[in-house]
Amino acid sequence: MITAVLIDDDHNLRNGMRAMLALYAPEINILGEADSVKTGIKLIEEHNPKIVFLDIMMNDGSGFDILERLNKKYGKISSHIVFVTAHEKFAIKAFRFSALDFLLKPIDPEELQGVIRKIKNITDNSSENKTIELLLENISKKADSFKKIALSTSDGIHLFEIKDIIRCESVDNYTKFHFKNHKTVLISKTLKEYEELLSDQGFERIHQSHLINLNELKSYIKKDGGFVIMSDNVQVPVSQRKKERLQEVIGRL
Repeated sequence: MITAVLIDDDHNLRNGMRAMLALYAPEINILGEADSVKTGIKLIEEHNPKIVFLDIMMNDGSGFDILERLNKKYGKISSHIVFVTAHEKFAIKAFRFSALDFLLKPIDPEELQGVIRKIKNITDNSSENKTIELLLENISKKADSFKKIALSTSDGIHLFEIKDIIRCESVDNYTKFHFKNHKTVLISKTLKEYEELLSDQGFERIHQSHLINLNELKSYIKKDGGFVIMSDNVQVPVSQRKKERLQEVIGRL
């Protein structure tokens, strides 16, 4: 059995989550519930569960307050955090930049099962503390301009400076990140997901297979079908339907 606790100030929503877990993830053993920041901290300290299903907004604060206080007190959080939230654009963006799990209300059973499967496969939770610290840093700024991104690879979660990304390349259903130090990282997510995440950070999709950091763009060459030269001197093709958009963007730089 996998131990878990529920922290949400809505009694009905906690009952709904308990029922969903019983139906779709019977291997989850709910040790207790809490409805506030204060009682949530106490619950986690008492049980040290494998999973914490954590609401964001509560009457006496937020789920972020719980993480911040626990992190400050113990220097780490040993539980796997799964945020359960309504559609709050800023918070969800922060979760995605931090590679943390979240479920949107109303909860989709398949998404719930997917999160549980992922957690069951985790053997080392040490990387999550880095992502929680990144989340708290991003949340505290209250701005969409994040400086770091957490990327989950086959050997763990790693933090990277967004400014160090030169370009992202689609490789089947994976995305290969190319960095200034010539390091490459292959991530099991599609390029479209990172296009949505990085479009507000100065990145532009110029081809079906390429997303570039405009700050690392050296030249746009119109001949030979059109291509750009990046700061690592790599030539990246520009698709026909992206040419006009790219010229508009370059004109605003």
